[in-house]
Amino acid sequence: MAIRKIITLGDDRLRKVSREVTDFGPRTQQIIDDMIDTLDDCGNGIGLSAVQVGILRRIFIIDMKDGTGCRVFVNPRIVATEGSAVGEEGCLSIPGRSGYVERPQKVTVEAFDRHGQAFTLTKTGLYGVCICHEYDHLEGVLFIDREVDG
Repeated sequence: MAIRKIITLGDDRLRKVSREVTDFGPRTQQIIDDMIDTLDDCGNGIGLSAVQVGILRRIFIIDMKDGTGCRVFVNPRIVATEGSAVGEEGCLSIPGRSGYVERPQKVTVEAFDRHGQAFTLTKTGLYGVCICHEYDHLEGVLFIDREVDG
């Protein structure tokens, strides 16, 4: 396991669409372990996408720092949203900056866990926002692309 460097605004990889994961073998497991270590090392972040550590694969992780642990999302697809709300967001790849973004109040995502087992998850609040934020990274979209007036 290792702590990887988080790439920041200006790195072209942040604007690329990530590729689907087709192999859940040792390489993918190492990427996920490194992402968990990297997010733990950041202290203040609750989500991290593979692209943020320079890997263009459709993986992100969320750790709400509430004792429930880190959840891994591989090849996620947002399948339903409901409502909308504006809230303040920041990003580990854009240090020192935050902005207001309109996101769904409720989001449902289908994904695979780190072992290739499918799951569906519906979340609201900050967790739902984080799912949308990290999913955007996989599409090459940053929160600053979605900023609205607060």
